[in-house]
Amino acid sequence: MARRFARREAAAAKSLSKAAGRGGDTRYARRYAHLVTMPTTVPAHGNDAAGRLTELADVTASDSALRRFLHGLPGVDAVGLEARAASLGTRSIKASAKARAIDLAISMIDLTTLEGADTPGKVRALAAKAVHPDPTDRTTPTTAAVCVYPDMVATAKAALAGSDVKVASVATAFPAGRAALPVKLADTRDAIEAGADEIDMVIDRGAFLAGRYLDVFEEIRAVRAECADRARLKVIFETGELSTYDNIRRASWIGMLAGADFIKTSTGKVAVNATPANTLLMLEAVRDFRAQTGVQVGVKPAGGIRTTKDAIKFLVLVNETVGEEWLDNTWFRFGASSLLNDLLMQRQKLSTGRYSGPDYVTVD
Repeated sequence: MARRFARREAAAAKSLSKAAGRGGDTRYARRYAHLVTMPTTVPAHGNDAAGRLTELADVTASDSALRRFLHGLPGVDAVGLEARAASLGTRSIKASAKARAIDLAISMIDLTTLEGADTPGKVRALAAKAVHPDPTDRTTPTTAAVCVYPDMVATAKAALAGSDVKVASVATAFPAGRAALPVKLADTRDAIEAGADEIDMVIDRGAFLAGRYLDVFEEIRAVRAECADRARLKVIFETGELSTYDNIRRASWIGMLAGADFIKTSTGKVAVNATPANTLLMLEAVRDFRAQTGVQVGVKPAGGIRTTKDAIKFLVLVNETVGEEWLDNTWFRFGASSLLNDLLMQRQKLSTGRYSGPDYVTVD
């Protein structure tokens, strides 16, 4: 295994050297080779972590430096990635472990309503469900958060007062992200001032796909500055629009370098949202980022996760890729409101031996 990892790292370093060599600067490749070959090392700590963060900061000093760094990341083996994700999805767990997995998944859900027809009454009802997902069983965990548009944050905050459920708000011209930066920052500021604990921002996919990586980085940094220590920041890539796994890896690194607390797959508003493969890739990215910097970043797959079986597959991905430290709603979330009802029905079946059906849970 050691030889296999050594070969992989050597190949990645060689690839980076060639990429930089095409730009006439092999010294750049040598300087950052240890940062992009993804060694399987323990997390950095103390002065070493500070040094690694400082060194990584150099790659965002200019657009050309960031481009060289991102295009020097190891290429993604799409077939291997999808095969591993599919393989992990076949793992079976025992009934007792399934019960714990269901409760864990419930506690990780960002219960969401992001529709033009949202009303204060709908938001209050959603908040009540977040606090008591199953009113007939008060042992059911609360969800992690309720996610709404900025104009509904105050309503959600009031409805959740006294609970541990967070208020998350989408911002930065969600879901398209097509607005000027001052508008996006004002959107973020309004949500935080209304009481949002978390901000889910969307990146400018047009800028990313046009290769303007530093613009994307600086926009995330600006939103991060608005959040400061008042709100955690989730950065949404809209992976279904990024076209390639290599782009998803690059976007993940841009988000983490810019200070994201979470990296998130999707808005849930496009045809292709969270998949086991793209989530696995992002989990590998946060694992490697922490190995290099000592900084832990969360992951949130969103959209298309509808069943308990799906949720458990994603939890297996987390456990097998980044380990138990991420098996907590501080570091892993589901953006999948419809998932909650299926989790509740499966939970009831485990406790009563009977499958109640959808008429026994509230309709969002």
